[in-house]
Amino acid sequence: MATIDLTAENFESHVKGDDILFVDFWASWCGPCRQFAPTYEAASEAHPDITFGSVNTEEQQELSAAAGISSIPTLMAFRDGILVFAQPGALPPAGLDQVITAVKGLDMDEVRAQVAQQG
Repeated sequence: MATIDLTAENFESHVKGDDILFVDFWASWCGPCRQFAPTYEAASEAHPDITFGSVNTEEQQELSAAAGISSIPTLMAFRDGILVFAQPGALPPAGLDQVITAVKGLDMDEVRAQVAQQG
């Protein structure tokens, strides 16, 4: 599955509607973002069961601000509508694979219980 463009209009529906959603916040002028892009695209093709989206921070400034993006690239992962991973910096392929495996392996009942305790 190819990477989809996320905007202020469709971001929330993907967060709530997709089982697992990875989001890459990037900009065209960002060297590390351009280096990470092929790794991210390859992961999207290798994991068709996951939705991979990207947010162009230049075009989606309000969305980026709402997500608290202070440096790019930043990778976020949502599972069942819950933010379960957020980290700035480009990951190497093996690092991205580790994050994907960890997110897939989460016990979401446990995660929801932790979220409820914090709320």
